[in-house]
Amino acid sequence: MKTDLKKIYACFPGGKHKVLTMSYDDGKEEDRRLVSIFNKYGIKGTFNLNSGINNDPKRIPKSEYKELYKGHEVACHTLSHPTIARCPLPSVAQEILEDRKRLESIMGYPVRGLAYPNGSFSDEICSLLPALGIRYGRVVGNSDGFEMPEDFLRWKATCHHNHNLYELGEQFVNLTKKQYLYMMYVWGHSYEFSQNDNWNVIEDFCRLAGGRDDIWYASNIEIVDYMNVTKQAQFAADNSFVYNPCAQSLWLCVDDEKYVEVKGGELAAL
Repeated sequence: MKTDLKKIYACFPGGKHKVLTMSYDDGKEEDRRLVSIFNKYGIKGTFNLNSGINNDPKRIPKSEYKELYKGHEVACHTLSHPTIARCPLPSVAQEILEDRKRLESIMGYPVRGLAYPNGSFSDEICSLLPALGIRYGRVVGNSDGFEMPEDFLRWKATCHHNHNLYELGEQFVNLTKKQYLYMMYVWGHSYEFSQNDNWNVIEDFCRLAGGRDDIWYASNIEIVDYMNVTKQAQFAADNSFVYNPCAQSLWLCVDDEKYVEVKGGELAAL
């Protein structure tokens, strides 16, 4: 039986169906070169910093954070980088909250993301994070896939940059089925490029994946926030119109042929 119900798909901003995001830890001096590469190719990164480590001359000075990471995201990596699954829960809370406060005082915006230090986390810690103002937590490891995460507090990346990066990048840029949302998420530490003398790995990948019309380039928190916008949308029972109660625009695909931007606070016919 034919139905008049419209088929509605959530899209990324601009009506896109693919997103690329990067996540780099520890704030070492090689971040300067990595940020310049990202900026060259229009790629956005999230940089996870330990604001309490002050005695390492190879780390970026806090005085540089605001300018260096402009246009990217600064996120927590805890104050002092402990293996938090072994720590008392109140200590974990202090590590995260104090890191947030110090980073926010520098960056001037709410810091709401976390990369688990040493990849260490637990169910208890995951349950604690929302009360600490943390919206996502990145684990270590490689999913080798492009699916959206089911749980942003246990967010696993597609790959570390030393794990089949270019091959996975080629797969990602060649994805064309628009009935899915795809995400490629790359993580690592910028100092590894100097240690391994392989800066060409990230430069080649960014040249391949950057500047493409069908990819949204976003920080980690931008993805989390946008997916929340898609969940807050209020649809008519017959999908004939939608109200977007959020400040940010919502993008939808209607019947595989029409793309609609629903601006914040507006109602739109579909």
